Amino acid sequence: MRITLAQAMGTCFGVQDAIDLALQPEFAGKLTIVGQLVHNPQTMERLRANGVRVIERDQVDSIATQAVMITAHGASDGTKDALRKRGFTVYDATCPLVIRLHKLARFLEREGYFPVVVGDPDHVEVAGVVGNLTRAAVVKDAEHLPDLAGHSRIGLVSQTTNRLEQVQGIVTAIRAVPGVREVRFIDTICQPVKDRQRAIHDLLAQDIDLAIVVGGHNSANTRKLWELCRDRGVEAHHIEHASEIQRGWFSGRKHCGVTAGTSTPQDVIETVVTSVRTFAEGN
Repeated sequence: MRITLAQAMGTCFGVQDAIDLALQPEFAGKLTIVGQLVHNPQTMERLRANGVRVIERDQVDSIATQAVMITAHGASDGTKDALRKRGFTVYDATCPLVIRLHKLARFLEREGYFPVVVGDPDHVEVAGVVGNLTRAAVVKDAEHLPDLAGHSRIGLVSQTTNRLEQVQGIVTAIRAVPGVREVRFIDTICQPVKDRQRAIHDLLAQDIDLAIVVGGHNSANTRKLWELCRDRGVEAHHIEHASEIQRGWFSGRKHCGVTAGTSTPQDVIETVVTSVRTFAEGN
């Protein structure tokens, strides 16, 4: 069996910067992260092993350290201010490309557009963006288009982990909503996500018939990579650990492609690749 690795995969600069900040020696046993710093289980285990406390966003009353960190997915200014008012020292690990998304959404609002975020309303990144706006809507799919009724000038941004072609389809659908006169779309999908999606298209062009996609099950950008393979009719498996790989996946397959999301550490990818090669040799 042939095995091909995606040309672009694994941890991006925003995620790596957040991890490096949280793992600074002076934070050992003295830092609380509000939410998952990144959506990857191995990274979160490493942080806890380094003495970093992790709490959910509705558990701020349980913070027992002076230092508090905002995750790479960001948060609203109101959330950060509330933590500072409670006396915490806030360290902001928000990815620079998520910060750009925040700034552009507020820019569109200042310009008189009704701001709309294309993305998952339950995702922490989207919640942070919307939290900085006076009014806004979140559109995940066509079912949410009626929420735009009564707004003639729409300003659109996207969750950074979306698939560009899906966002473009939603933009087209919004332009056709009755009463909408103007739509301004600013592409805020991050470049590392685009690079990994492009690399998947390159793998698919090489006629892979099996795809292994590595990353946290709650990682939006990793899930999008899996969807790209699925939508092309290629058998794809989204895994977090090499232990999830099954020998039966390789039966009768000729070409396996391997990729990973932007929060997946290199050592996790290498372990998976080693396992894939072991299983492939037996088929």
